[in-house]
Amino acid sequence: MISAQETIERLKTGNREFVDNIQNSDTLTRHARPAELVQEQAPVAIILGCSDARVPAEIVFNQGLGDLFVIRVAGNIVSPSQIGSVEFAAAKFGTPLVVVLGHTQCGAVTTTLEELQQPTENQSRNLRTIVDRVRPSVEELLLTDLRHDHKALIKAAVRANVAKSVAQLRRGSDILEGLISDGTLMIVGAEYAIETGQVEFLDEVVATA
Repeated sequence: MISAQETIERLKTGNREFVDNIQNSDTLTRHARPAELVQEQAPVAIILGCSDARVPAEIVFNQGLGDLFVIRVAGNIVSPSQIGSVEFAAAKFGTPLVVVLGHTQCGAVTTTLEELQQPTENQSRNLRTIVDRVRPSVEELLLTDLRHDHKALIKAAVRANVAKSVAQLRRGSDILEGLISDGTLMIVGAEYAIETGQVEFLDEVVATA
């Protein structure tokens, strides 16, 4: 298994290929041999991303079948089921990297900001569970000058939400904390720009920092 930093470089390369509309022949070959993955999998990265249909992690990073263990939920939020999924992949497969992948124009984030500014009556309790998990990462931004600049507010809120999810994964599980302490797991945040297709890694420090 390659290291976390090597995996980040692989994902960066894949994203550049995606942006440049270059198809890596090795990736295409992996796509063509699904039968080889029947018995086992060895994903190089765990991606906790948003459910937004415009952000499919395998395509964004130009990876093939079996390369990524992908968990998708609106707003790339962290709840017990997401933590359990990350624990499973990290412990079972020895996957060295977790990427919390947010994206520009995130509907869950904008909905939360709108709800904080103008509460909705009779909102679905299921939708509210998502809003309530995004809320702690963004509500303080409404107390700053950013509240007067909608575009800047959304940008800051998306990144704050990614940072919150990264922190929750780093500190919300004995299993993950143990792997981080052992130096076998790194958890970082990243942002996908829907406008350009580019992924920016926001935090590449070792997760114990």
